[in-house]
Amino acid sequence: MSGLLALLDDVAAIAKVAAASLDDVIGQAAKAGSKAAGAVIDDAAVTPKYVTGFKPARELPIVWRIAKGSLKNKLLFLLPVGLALNEFAPWTITPLLMLGGAYLCFEGAEKVHHLFAHKESPADLPLEEAVDAVHLEEQKVSGAIKTDFILSAEIMTIALSEIPESNIWMEAATLAVVAIGITVMVYGSVALIVKADDVGLMMSNKGRLSVVRAMGRGIVKAMPGFLKVLMVVGTAAMLWVGGSIVIHGLKELGVKGIYNTIHDIAHSVAHSVGQIEGFIAWAATASLDGVFGLILGLILIPIVARIILPVWNAVRKKPEEAGEH
Repeated sequence: MSGLLALLDDVAAIAKVAAASLDDVIGQAAKAGSKAAGAVIDDAAVTPKYVTGFKPARELPIVWRIAKGSLKNKLLFLLPVGLALNEFAPWTITPLLMLGGAYLCFEGAEKVHHLFAHKESPADLPLEEAVDAVHLEEQKVSGAIKTDFILSAEIMTIALSEIPESNIWMEAATLAVVAIGITVMVYGSVALIVKADDVGLMMSNKGRLSVVRAMGRGIVKAMPGFLKVLMVVGTAAMLWVGGSIVIHGLKELGVKGIYNTIHDIAHSVAHSVGQIEGFIAWAATASLDGVFGLILGLILIPIVARIILPVWNAVRKKPEEAGEH
């Protein structure tokens, strides 16, 4: 009997340690996730543009596919790679983030270029004009997951930098909680946004009270404009986050001129306004980061079109040709 009581005491002690460890993981994850709030907001703003233009029945399945891709990005790739690089090669993290930031600048600038050049890519056409709706969906989902990978890398890197130094298992558990929590928050919000018009239509048709029906009609009328605004915000977020990543990366590598110039201008503007200086400084910094991101992206467009894509296509063709022979 005494042996059984001793065993139960040991089990209770282990349970207390496990509970304390779980509390630590959740607390650290909440703190680390809050530091990555800016990138989380950008992720939520960017994603809905990949879902617009599809039939209502395909919206939630597309969001679910992107969400699964996002979890795969975070848990299967970024978490183990981030931990390994942080442990064995921390100097590689900044250059890799800068490459991701440059990709965001390129994608955002390409959207701006298409807008002002009045060109429509196949992904921008309505589904009725698309040659293959299934192929278009695959393109959109693939593009969303690629963009998510960059934003998720930013989120996971920020979260990792905020976790107190501990053993690798505690860091891995904390990052996993951050990854799952942020993915649920981002893509739950996206699902609500893209289905809001359907909810409004149901309210306007089936609402028992006139005020409910009026609210439903208001939601239906407002959503197209809201989605357009969100697409603009998403593109701006790409440029802002991408430009910010590259500028901070250059600063970390010792090239501080651009960062210092933007910092000085932003604080000069905030000081001249004299009110809510913190917000004004942040807004000026974000705007200048976005302008830098747009310039960098416009520079990258011809480089990607004339050099990187031809080389990439040539590399891809060689294995295909070898397979044919």
